[in-house]
Amino acid sequence: MIRMLHVFYGFECRLFQKVNRHFDSKLLNLFFRSITYLGGADITIAATFILIFVSTGEVRLTAIASALALAASHIPVHFVKQLFPRKRPYLKIEKTRTHENPIKDHSFPSGHTTAIFSVVTPYILFLPQLAYVLIPLGLCVGLSRIYLGLHYPSDVIAGGILGTLTGSLCFCLFFI
Repeated sequence: MIRMLHVFYGFECRLFQKVNRHFDSKLLNLFFRSITYLGGADITIAATFILIFVSTGEVRLTAIASALALAASHIPVHFVKQLFPRKRPYLKIEKTRTHENPIKDHSFPSGHTTAIFSVVTPYILFLPQLAYVLIPLGLCVGLSRIYLGLHYPSDVIAGGILGTLTGSLCFCLFFI
């Protein structure tokens, strides 16, 4: 079991480095530094509240489910970060490229990825055609966290799963 974990960690570090090695690209930096904010607290909270206030009917219920999912998803994120105090990759992997003054709390799971998937999942379930835009958006936010040297791939995968599950459950509270 320990050997399998070491093999997985080695694979994950190599995958992380393949994404992070492009950090010097001006165009990718602009894209990923911009898109990462879409998973941050300011944008996700503001977007959910704006959609609650400007929408009506089932769209408003979806916005409320989205806001509830955002709030609910961060309870397990907080506790999992305490239970699994994993250091961020820029602190563990030599030659990791990151921006100045990176965040220093624990990395597992990715809160930004959890947030974006918890917010978009109710909309995808309400109107499946939105998946063509919202899933790539969520994936880009997750990829940005790796690119910026802040998360391992498994942090992002766990955040995506947690956000999707929470968003699905909150959607079901209103529509099933």
